[in-house]
Amino acid sequence: MRLSNSLHNVVATWVFVNPLVVHAAQSFAGSNLYYAAGLYPADRTTLLDGLQSAGMKVLRVWLDGQSDSQKGTNINPFPDLEPSQICNGVTSCYNDTVLERLDDFMIDANAHGIKFSTMHSFNALQAGDVYGQEYGTGYFYEQDAPQEAFDKRLQHVMNHVHTTLGQPWKELNDYIFAFEAENEAMIGKGQQYIVDHQYWQCDRAATIKAELNGNTGILVTTGGESWLDESVQPDWLTCASLDVIAIHAYGTGDYTTSTIETYVSRAQAAGKKLFMEEWGACYFSTSNNDCPTGSALSTSTRNSNIQTWASQITAAGLPWLYWQVIPNADPHFGSDYEIGIGDASWSTLQAAAEAASNANAAFDFSEWLL
Repeated sequence: MRLSNSLHNVVATWVFVNPLVVHAAQSFAGSNLYYAAGLYPADRTTLLDGLQSAGMKVLRVWLDGQSDSQKGTNINPFPDLEPSQICNGVTSCYNDTVLERLDDFMIDANAHGIKFSTMHSFNALQAGDVYGQEYGTGYFYEQDAPQEAFDKRLQHVMNHVHTTLGQPWKELNDYIFAFEAENEAMIGKGQQYIVDHQYWQCDRAATIKAELNGNTGILVTTGGESWLDESVQPDWLTCASLDVIAIHAYGTGDYTTSTIETYVSRAQAAGKKLFMEEWGACYFSTSNNDCPTGSALSTSTRNSNIQTWASQITAAGLPWLYWQVIPNADPHFGSDYEIGIGDASWSTLQAAAEAASNANAAFDFSEWLL
């Protein structure tokens, strides 16, 4: 555990402590699950029991529809929030099935000490959802009309009245950790495109902040990019509407403590929070950030990778969400970072998450956690 930002002399032994960590600011861990809304009750319970056993505090979920089983998980299919057309704020046009599924899920999650983070995804845009069909992956970020329509989608989500609690999502501080506009916005366009269109994230964050209307109990975050440097854009550090800059990274150089600390210092100087919203350890013997298929790593090697990389991220003062914990045995499909509850690497990830929750962080998230 981190001790403080000072230099200690204990029994004549000098111990150097990372000056970037915040004394008594507790770190945390969590997970992602893009098809969470499709889980049947038994799998939901398995997942939440597992996450709770590891001390995980946040589950990041998607609002994009799914029609088939995913990662070996048998799911109850559900449509996109806007399944057939851009709704542009017309309430009756939206299909709220995914929101209603997550209404139930977040109550169970809360009982397990877990909050949600939720968003749209570039993956859906690229795959041809209603925005992708109309505007593609360029005009969507460049033209006023899609941005205005997408802002209305964000407003619809935040004003969705929980079917049991009777309150809009924008007031559910005990259930929702953060809102983000889009997972990995612009990721397929290259880093220079992201640099040139940084305003998109800040503009969407401003919409979310305005809808929160002074409620500071739910954070506003970006949705990460491909790697560390791409995820931390300078204009986002100065955007008043963004509370958190999310990092996505799969290249192992981005897991090095000293590398991460450079960005921690920049965020602290700007008054922003950082966290590692996505990272993972590839099941295959390929490069970690290029994990389509291949021969399996030995369990001991993969477990060593998980333990080493998680401890390095934690040592840099960053909370983290793993990509991704699933409720069933991992079938080891392509791009395999998944760890199933009870899999050979599950106990290693559990231990890493527990270590994170017992470590000090560079940023204080305590008021947003259960």
